[in-house]
Amino acid sequence: MNNTRFATAMHILTLLADQPGVWLSSEFIAGSINVNPVMVRKELIHLNEMGLVESRKGKEGGSALRKPSEEISLKDVYLAVKNTEVLGKKNQRTNPKCPIGKQMNEKLGNLFSETDDLVLKFLQEQTLADFVSKFH
Repeated sequence: MNNTRFATAMHILTLLADQPGVWLSSEFIAGSINVNPVMVRKELIHLNEMGLVESRKGKEGGSALRKPSEEISLKDVYLAVKNTEVLGKKNQRTNPKCPIGKQMNEKLGNLFSETDDLVLKFLQEQTLADFVSKFH
């Protein structure tokens, strides 16, 4: 995953977990991340669809965690935003006549899968609450 989605999601969720029961606006969250609130709203929509946050509109609106931070593993967050394997994407046009090229994607597939499994196992052992505690 060579983008900032995990970092952005973790930033959003950490802010929400740090203030349980408080509905935070996308503008407030965006100010902490130093990004446009539209980017935050897009990620909040996705995190809502994945069951991690809930949002409400209006003057008293904002976003909050859907469940306690102790019940959200970092694996949950990772899977919510994951769009590629940890090591990236495979080359789709390897040379089928090359003895290495014709096997490369199969071998890389195994490596990618094993690496992803290790990352998921590591992240499963940590909760959002554990992460938030590093700030205090």
